[in-house]
Amino acid sequence: MDQVVRRFELLEAQMAASPDPDAYVKMASEYSELQEMVGKVRALRAAERERDDLAALIGDKTTDADMRALAEAELPELEARIDGLEREIQILLLPKDAADTRNAILEIRAGTGGDEAALFAGDLFRMYERYAASKGWKVEVVSASEGDAGGYKEIIATVSGRGVFSHLKFESGVHRVQRVPETEASGRIHTSAATVAVLPEAEEVDIEIRNEDIRIDTMRASGAGGQHVNTTDSAVRITHLPTGIMVVQAEKSQHQNRARAMQILRARLYDMERSKAAQERSESRKMQVGSGDRSERIRTYNFPQGRVTDHRINLTLYKLDRVMMGELDEVIQALIADHQSKLLADADAAG
Repeated sequence: MDQVVRRFELLEAQMAASPDPDAYVKMASEYSELQEMVGKVRALRAAERERDDLAALIGDKTTDADMRALAEAELPELEARIDGLEREIQILLLPKDAADTRNAILEIRAGTGGDEAALFAGDLFRMYERYAASKGWKVEVVSASEGDAGGYKEIIATVSGRGVFSHLKFESGVHRVQRVPETEASGRIHTSAATVAVLPEAEEVDIEIRNEDIRIDTMRASGAGGQHVNTTDSAVRITHLPTGIMVVQAEKSQHQNRARAMQILRARLYDMERSKAAQERSESRKMQVGSGDRSERIRTYNFPQGRVTDHRINLTLYKLDRVMMGELDEVIQALIADHQSKLLADADAAG
């Protein structure tokens, strides 16, 4: 903690000495990252000094009875504040996920359940769109394959903004819905599912893709009956030969398709590298909330009961309508808190 404060004070002095603009921007970024931590450390130090003063007052035989009683009444509250600040600082000192500050690529695919699964995939996408709007993030659809009765068989979008991946990374997995389909005359509840994958956007420096490792095929784009069909060879399929990962883009511009396909391929390869590293670091993937295992059933949306349940942390909320409107903060903050408590427990065990 003292090292952090010393570094903060050094940055403060260097920034006041009018460095060149590039150096100033770097310093300001680090200064901003340390600001919250330093504020908590200074508050902790002040509370500790106050506790010592109270303890001295209580221990002094010359202190009158009223003053001692007042000090003794204040001490438990002060101890609780110190405990709280220490925990907050511990959380801030936890190792950061290098990808937390990145933008994300959001992929949603209809799973079991036919038309109902595609409709649910559409509902999930709109839920994330509304959540992103509440955070001031930008959502841009990269590609979409619509379901026969609406919704999406598959939709891929980029989500850009501050702290996107740190909030959305726990959404990867199987999302299950239980509801009565509009087409169901008998009113029976159907269960269907959609798979969500959230990948941190990768930079070129993160993942090197060699030309000899990819095969690029151009194909004639096709559209549904009645729609304008682009007859040029604009669809692009990129295959990464070492892994077999295949990405297809079929918008109107072949140049844009290639760039988009490379962006998604880079993100998938980066996610694969991260998952491999996480597996090597952790003896048990079960310890990781939102480990990114796409086969893991993570959440159930039960419409007849108005209930949403996150199975990883046993959280149940009876406000499904508001969650579907994008009010995801309560669920996401609970997942982040659970993840942090597991990291703290691991740190304590290692210590």
